[in-house]
Amino acid sequence: MQSALKHICFDLDGTLVDSHKTIYSSTIKSLNDLHITSKIDETAFRKKIGMHFVDIFEDMNIPVDDFEEFIRVYKNNYFLFIDDSELYPNVSDVLEFLSQNGFKISLLTTKAQDQAEKIIEHFNLSNYFDVIMGRRNGIAHKPSAEPLLMICAELKVTPEESLIVGDTEMDIQCGQNANTKTCAVTHGYRSEDAVTKYKPDYIAKDLKQLGELLSK
Repeated sequence: MQSALKHICFDLDGTLVDSHKTIYSSTIKSLNDLHITSKIDETAFRKKIGMHFVDIFEDMNIPVDDFEEFIRVYKNNYFLFIDDSELYPNVSDVLEFLSQNGFKISLLTTKAQDQAEKIIEHFNLSNYFDVIMGRRNGIAHKPSAEPLLMICAELKVTPEESLIVGDTEMDIQCGQNANTKTCAVTHGYRSEDAVTKYKPDYIAKDLKQLGELLSK
């Protein structure tokens, strides 16, 4: 796979970090802090991770009138529960392999920029990433191609030389919209059937298998 590739772009939640307990707990606390009544089933919520919160709340009929205020409270609460998150197996090994073999490595997440940087720092992965692209004002979110194309431009690589790796339809559609290669990992928050219908170029059951694909 790797012959034409120079750049690997990773999603965060459900791809590198198993964070659903942190996301769920900080969401519940934030809604409670804002006196918003909600009953959120954790299993149902887990299946929606990767979507934007606005869409999650709409799907689950949760009345959040001031979304920006929710995000402010949520960001403050998130790191109260960070110890409930953990790296998926082989994350460091795959990043080390890519680094040693000259790949550019980036992160693209819908988390706020400062939050994304802090999470990567928490897991001691900062040295691996050439670019971390979180949610930034004025820049469209996944599945728009805009943030991924900005990363490619900053790294001076073409979309055709790039592969985006993620666990949801948002990641696959982002890559397709940007004309990069796409790889769905199925250890995250969508089933293999759910991501297969979006026709990613590659499917890996976990990061170990991704590393094997990239070694070929």
